[in-house]
Amino acid sequence: MSRITAAGPPSKRPPHNELDVSLRILASAVLLAALALAPLAVTGKPAASQAGRPLAAKLDRSRAGTLAPPVKFTTRDGDAATVANFRGKPVLVNLWATWCAPCIAELPDLDELAENRRASLTVLTISQDLGGWRAIDKFWTTGKFERIVPRLDAQGNYAQAVGAAGLPVSILYDAKGREVWRINGPVKWTSAEAAAALR
Repeated sequence: MSRITAAGPPSKRPPHNELDVSLRILASAVLLAALALAPLAVTGKPAASQAGRPLAAKLDRSRAGTLAPPVKFTTRDGDAATVANFRGKPVLVNLWATWCAPCIAELPDLDELAENRRASLTVLTISQDLGGWRAIDKFWTTGKFERIVPRLDAQGNYAQAVGAAGLPVSILYDAKGREVWRINGPVKWTSAEAAAALR
């Protein structure tokens, strides 16, 4: 009986079904808000206060050797993948969102990096937008970027699995899918410092 009423027309469904959906949306919103505020909570200072430090000093290697989580993300066509699908050369995962100004600011550099290093590095840009493809499509118009392709994890599962401390966060994995380092905050990916960090 419960399967019949749960799958029936909306006017006939029990109210707890709508509550379950509302709670999942609320939990996702809280997670993404926490990601946005995490740099302030972790350091007591906004992420921008670290701007004067050299890039090498900002790299967090505390999780080096950890395998990339088997969390799935999707392309616009609905194809699902995990970082493991891209093993064979190093992978740079960039977690971003359309509401995150520093995230948006570094996307052109990530696109250039992906073009310049296409033979030796895969760049995966994974959106954490709750609004899903509707939010991404408003920003990521056709021809906006040459090399990078948007991917989506609307529930923020990847960020949660890696313990991301804010957005943007970028994680470099080696060719076997093991973490090398991560960095919280935007990076000038076309700089000599970034090139040295990616060697």
